[in-house]
Amino acid sequence: MSVTAAKGFVAAGVACGIKPAGAPDLALVATADQRAVAAAAVFTTNKATAAPVLASRGHLAATGGRAAAVVLNSGNANAATGAAGLGNAERTCAVVATQLGCAPEEVLVCSTGLIGIPLPIEPLVAAVPAAAQALAPDGGPAAAQAILTTDTVAKQVVVDGGGFTVGGMAKGAAMLAPNMATMLAVLTTDADATPGQLAAALAAATASSFHAITVDGATSTNDTVVLLASGAAGQGPVGDDALAAAVAKACDDLAGQMVLDAEGATKVVRVRVTGAASSGDARRAVRRVAESQLCKCSWYGADPYWGRVVSELGASGAAFDADRVSVAYGGVVVCAGGVAAAHDVSTLAWAMAGPRIELDADLGLGDGEAIVLTCDLAPGYIAENMRTS
Repeated sequence: MSVTAAKGFVAAGVACGIKPAGAPDLALVATADQRAVAAAAVFTTNKATAAPVLASRGHLAATGGRAAAVVLNSGNANAATGAAGLGNAERTCAVVATQLGCAPEEVLVCSTGLIGIPLPIEPLVAAVPAAAQALAPDGGPAAAQAILTTDTVAKQVVVDGGGFTVGGMAKGAAMLAPNMATMLAVLTTDADATPGQLAAALAAATASSFHAITVDGATSTNDTVVLLASGAAGQGPVGDDALAAAVAKACDDLAGQMVLDAEGATKVVRVRVTGAASSGDARRAVRRVAESQLCKCSWYGADPYWGRVVSELGASGAAFDADRVSVAYGGVVVCAGGVAAAHDVSTLAWAMAGPRIELDADLGLGDGEAIVLTCDLAPGYIAENMRTS
C-alpha cells in the first residue's frame, strides 16, 4: 500500500491534463480524518527555488510543523515562474483545503517536470475535487504513479518499525545530486511523534540516502521530502532511535530505487572512498569519482580503467598521495600504491559485467570514509535529455 501503509492516511492519483494523452499527473496524500498532524520536510538547496518549495516552507513555518495533506503534480515544475507561480502554488493549496475542510496552510504542495513553463493551473484545480473524492486507504499505488516524469516505474516502500509503520512513495530518475535530487518523496508513519522528532529523523535519513546519490551532478529546483505522522498506531510516543532507524531504512530503499531507474542507466555503481584524511575529504573524493563522465563511460563499457579513478581522486581537492592510493572493483584490487596490481582477469570481468558494480578506493591517509550510489552514463541518458520534451 506504499504511502498509505501507515494507519491514518489515504491517497489518490488522477489525471488533470498537464501530461498529454490523459496520463495520471495529480496526486493527493492526506490524513484520513483531514486533520493536521505532525509534519517535517527537507527541501532543495538550489537558490533557483521553485514556487511549491517556497509555499510549503512557509506553510510549515506558519503551522509549527503540522499538515493535513500533500498535493503533488507532475509534468510541470512550476519553477522559474515568478510571482504568478507562487500564486498558483498557493491557489492549489487553497483549493485542496476547501475540499478537505482544513486550513490552506495545512496543505503542502509539490511539483515536478519542466522548468520555466507556466503551470496550467485551471485544469489542475478543476481536477482537485476528483482527487479528493478518490482518496482511499488503497490509493497509494495510484498516487505513486501520478508523480512520475521520466521514471519508468513507481517507487514505493513499506518499513515495519516494530509497533509502527513507515510507508512512502518517491519519484526521481535524473538531476540526482545533492543536496537531494530531481525528486519528490512523501513518507508517512503512524508513530506518535512530534514535529521536532520528525525533523531530526528526516534530516539524518536524508543525509545518508537522498544526499548520497548522484546521476549527473545536477541539483534540481523542486526537491522535497515530506514526512507526516498520524500517531494512529496507538503505541504511545515513539523513541527517537526507533523512529530514526525506520525512516532511514525507508529513505535508503527509495534512494536505491531512484538510481536503479536513472535515465538511460544500465548499471548501478556503489563508490566507496576510505582512508581519506578527513570525512570532508572523503565526501569530496567520492563525489568527484561518482560524477565523472569518464568513469561513468567506463562503467557502461564494463571497463575497469582504474587510471580514470585515480585521476579524479587526485583532482578532487582532497589530500592525496599517489604512492598510497589503491583501487578495487568487486573486491579485485587493480591498483595498489598508485600503480597497476596483478589480478585475476576473469574474476574482474565478472565483477564488471553485471548490473551492479562495487568500486572501492583507499587513499591511505586517515580514517575518512564516504559512500555514494551512482550509475553509468549510457546513450539513453542523452536521448532523454537532448530536448525539453
